[in-house]
Amino acid sequence: MPPERRQQYLDAIGIDRWVPRAVGLSAARAVSALPAPLAAVADAVQDAAAWEALRTQVLQCTKCPLHLTRTQGVFGVGPKRADWLVIGEAPGAEEDRRGEPFVGAAGQLLDAMLRAIGLDRATNVYIANVLKSRPPGNRDPKPEEVAACLPYLERQIELLRPKIMLAVGRIAAQNLLATDAPLGRLRGQLHRFGDTPLVVTYHPAYLLRTPAEKRKAWEDLKFARTVYQQLTQGSVTDGNRA
Repeated sequence: MPPERRQQYLDAIGIDRWVPRAVGLSAARAVSALPAPLAAVADAVQDAAAWEALRTQVLQCTKCPLHLTRTQGVFGVGPKRADWLVIGEAPGAEEDRRGEPFVGAAGQLLDAMLRAIGLDRATNVYIANVLKSRPPGNRDPKPEEVAACLPYLERQIELLRPKIMLAVGRIAAQNLLATDAPLGRLRGQLHRFGDTPLVVTYHPAYLLRTPAEKRKAWEDLKFARTVYQQLTQGSVTDGNRA
């Protein structure tokens, strides 16, 4: 997304861009002047503070009417240094109750799909949604709801710095790619969200209703794994940066 459009979203919903607390550039210069081990610790502290600040913003957000009907905001789950980012549409009823994305039957299937390519939400993949609040009745998100929530996801991407993104489901793919193309046309090719490679596949809830499509989803996962392997060729990685 162009920086100008992103800043318009941020301005519209009242989110300030995060900068280090110790006076912006002067703090960055101070960190860069530290010995490497101390600089790494300082960076980790700043990253942790930024994640927590963003999580607090999401949980307290009232920028769209969904905050009136949700139980709680659903931020995301997984290690903060993962190479992989999986993005879904929005929380469902169980996610809204538990505060974690992709739980219940669809979450179990997603976990099985990810394990098939060596991923696990506890170790090397981060999972989030485009929307952080559940739409009533699990309806499709409205454009203004996406506009309110997308800057939160963009900030997660900025902090995570994933090597590859996997969009699961039509709603997530269309909103991330700013297109109304059907899922069938978006699968099987490499897209980008900003500078980050993005692969599209089916939502696990759809696969539960249409198990015959699981073979196609497996092809998508293998494609994504191949893209990742090409990106990290020559390096030894488990998908989680130290």
